[in-house]
Amino acid sequence: MTIKLLAIGKTDNKQLQQLIDDYTKRLGFYIKFELEIIPDLKKVKNLSEDQQKQKEGELILAKITNTDVLILLDENGKQYDSVQFANYLQKHMNSGIKQLIFVIGGPYGFSPEVYNKAQGKVSLSKMTFSHQMVRLFMIEQLYRGFTILKNEPYHHR
Repeated sequence: MTIKLLAIGKTDNKQLQQLIDDYTKRLGFYIKFELEIIPDLKKVKNLSEDQQKQKEGELILAKITNTDVLILLDENGKQYDSVQFANYLQKHMNSGIKQLIFVIGGPYGFSPEVYNKAQGKVSLSKMTFSHQMVRLFMIEQLYRGFTILKNEPYHHR
């Protein structure tokens, strides 16, 4: 199985990018992982929030195939502790899917079409984080999940 993290817009903070790169490398020891960045939309000042969500949604859906399992990182999604999230990953791996895709949307969330295509929603917290930090948190939690599944000492219970 491949896990892909789709995100809108590049990470412009060098320290965050270094941490993202570090955890991406670590995660690669456990599973095939890809971080794919969808470029920011241009001329968004002329677009309403709904128009921006619509255009971002089209870009997101263009990256998805019919066999992919699409999970949205959404403030209204299900919250897991790290052990529960590790078990969530294991269930997806056991299901035989080829690709599990987590998506971090733009500043206004997702279009209705993206919500309709998604098979689930996950929330990292009730708090609001910058989209750039969410990338790091998500990749770290994926890494943590695999260390839990392998019973390695990274996660302390």
